[in-house]
Amino acid sequence: MTDTSDTVRAEEDPAKPVSGLRRVIAMLWADKLAFVAALFLLVIVLCATFGPMFLQDMAAKTNLRARNAAPFELERGFFFILGGDALGRPLLARIIVAAQNTMMVAAGAVVASMIIGSALGLIAGYTGRWVGEAIMRLADVIMSFPSLLLAVIVLYMLSPSIANLVLVLAITRIPIYLRTTRAEVLEVRQRMFVQAAIVMGASNFRIVFKHILPVILPTLLTIATLDFAFVMLAESSLSFLGIGIQPPEITWGLMVSQGRQYLTSAWWLAFWPGLAIILTTMSLNLLSSWMRIALNPTQRWRLEIGAKKNG
Repeated sequence: MTDTSDTVRAEEDPAKPVSGLRRVIAMLWADKLAFVAALFLLVIVLCATFGPMFLQDMAAKTNLRARNAAPFELERGFFFILGGDALGRPLLARIIVAAQNTMMVAAGAVVASMIIGSALGLIAGYTGRWVGEAIMRLADVIMSFPSLLLAVIVLYMLSPSIANLVLVLAITRIPIYLRTTRAEVLEVRQRMFVQAAIVMGASNFRIVFKHILPVILPTLLTIATLDFAFVMLAESSLSFLGIGIQPPEITWGLMVSQGRQYLTSAWWLAFWPGLAIILTTMSLNLLSSWMRIALNPTQRWRLEIGAKKNG
């Protein structure tokens, strides 16, 4: 009898992650807009990951006969369905390849700013008053400068590159996570389970990372999803101004910048990469709204009821 029950448990355990994934998909399906947004973002991630491996040469190969080729004409091949640019390169292939640099800059800046800002926020919220005040004044100094203006000044002095762009954008976004984390920590540290851990003699490290951080992490992830869209727009703005990533590297913002002089004669050069920016930003905002509900235990029941109805 014992052997049989052990066998049943062994067979059920591997199914637990799958059931968790099915639950997430079901809650996504309960919000159709969020589901479509998640599918679109998945396609963008796949393009950014694998696109340059297969389309790098095609995106860089010039063909003056296809210069400013009109969209929706398949006589030159499928990848010219969105048209060709000023040097006859297929726009679809270039948009797919440019997704990697665009996503790399946005993801790098968001991850770096979230890690640094959250760490400083945890210190400012849990340690003594003077340390917290000193850290908050640092955040005030950074926030006193407009983020894009600070990025323009720094990138004007440094050489425009992916690393410098990530560094500048990350610095400008640190105060968002710092202030949010500190406010959350000041509230969570007063709860009973944290006070109980202190009374039981738990170390500060354990209290912060075992009891406080898991509670505030959903809020930080929701902010990061929204911030990803903002950072992507900021990178596009800097590339549009000519101080972002420089050719031969490409981003969606740089493609819009290169196509603006052809708006009257070849509108598609700037339209398609601009549409990619708009759709990605909208998808991130929709997914962020879904995450705000899905990660909140007091509101998650709305999605769970919808998932049960659909199931």
